[in-house]
Amino acid sequence: MAAPVRLETERLVLRDWRAEDWPRFFAGTNTPAVMRWLGGVLDGDGEAATRTRVEGCAARNGFCFWPVERKIDGEILGFCGLKLADAPGSSVTGEMEVGWRLREDAWGQGYAREAAVAALDAAFDRFGADEVVALTIIENEASWGLMKRLGMRRRADLDYADTRFDPPIRDHIVHSIDRALWSARA
Repeated sequence: MAAPVRLETERLVLRDWRAEDWPRFFAGTNTPAVMRWLGGVLDGDGEAATRTRVEGCAARNGFCFWPVERKIDGEILGFCGLKLADAPGSSVTGEMEVGWRLREDAWGQGYAREAAVAALDAAFDRFGADEVVALTIIENEASWGLMKRLGMRRRADLDYADTRFDPPIRDHIVHSIDRALWSARA
């Protein structure tokens, strides 16, 4: 069994899931605004499938997307973390991937960046990644904007079509950062 994960930042805790986290996570993030670029609002089966995927990922790898808990009040703001890329037809299958999904009232406050920095630190320092990728679609400017602010580079050579989806959310763009670049950041 993998060691428990608990990553702390100034304002946040990223940690292993508890059963009571899931309803709170979905209540805040399974909304039209949050799910706009992620295939749309999930029904009950979609929520159950998401939970099964995340918990299975964590069991297999010792990491996945962790709940983002705000320290001051214990609110679950969303998730952020790492997984091994596994989308059908992906050009980065098997690569370490960082990702995030935060509820709408947490946007624009630096929480996603704070959580992503903690996840990237863990990717390189705890889980031994040499490079980490991040995926989104060109229309999701907030997501790729964060990737750039994290120091990730656009990798057009790795873009691919995720055939599970129709345009505009089919065509994925890739950013990446390697260990040396992450270590050298200011």
